[in-house]
Amino acid sequence: MTAIELRMPRRLVEFTLDGQEVRVPEGDTILDACRAAGKDIPTLCQGDTLTPKNACRVCVVEVEGARTLAPACSRRAEPGMTVRTDTERARHSRKVVLELLASSTDLSTTPRAAEWIKEYEAKPDRFGADAARMNEEPKIDNDLYVRDYDKCILCYKCVDACGEQWQNTFAIAVAGRGFDSRISTEHDAPLTDSACVYCGNCIEVCPTGALSFKSEFDMRAAGTWDESAQTETTTVCAYCGVGCNLTLHVQENEIVKVTSPHDNPVTHGNLCIKGRFGYQHVQNRV
Repeated sequence: MTAIELRMPRRLVEFTLDGQEVRVPEGDTILDACRAAGKDIPTLCQGDTLTPKNACRVCVVEVEGARTLAPACSRRAEPGMTVRTDTERARHSRKVVLELLASSTDLSTTPRAAEWIKEYEAKPDRFGADAARMNEEPKIDNDLYVRDYDKCILCYKCVDACGEQWQNTFAIAVAGRGFDSRISTEHDAPLTDSACVYCGNCIEVCPTGALSFKSEFDMRAAGTWDESAQTETTTVCAYCGVGCNLTLHVQENEIVKVTSPHDNPVTHGNLCIKGRFGYQHVQNRV
């Protein structure tokens, strides 16, 4: 039986969203309201288990009376406010942000990126072949996961998951300045020499595939990775008595990666090294 979390009821906030009066619980963001109303607002840095960092700026909307566009992921809904999500100004801003991201980083494994680029008619190629790109080789220094920073958009989600918001390991942080900013271990040491405990919670929140299971990385390189052919089965981790939920991603009768439900009251999407990576014994058929 799933535990039901009881909370005090929240007051409703009423405001205008694209010409319609909507009501959302007090404390909800504009993005929460948009999703409740069935409006598809693009976002990359927002995560349902993390505090928004306002890093990607793809979810900006126009708030009447505000000088600048507001990030829908963090702007709280306020009584009487008027919000427009599909104005020319908001669409143009999203278009430019997508162009800048796609021209400097590899978004090939970013879910829905190609769809949004097409929807907003973004043209990353307009910056020309000389546009600055990351051009970093994947960092493969362990057998569990790969860091491919050529796909990193500096959304800070991995830093937050590793830091004070969840794991409190602080193995990674942002190093460098400007275009040279990177997610890095202390002194850019190999992951094996860092404070990393290999919980993989950074992989769980990465929106672009910059962090991925070694198994997924290898299968993509071999051209055998096929999410449409994968099944997902949620079970309970057997390593200890905490009761963490595991979602096993299986392709051709092999576990290819493990995630955890974000709405689970025990894990909230987080796992330890045993839960996330300790599955090989299940399919050891020797």
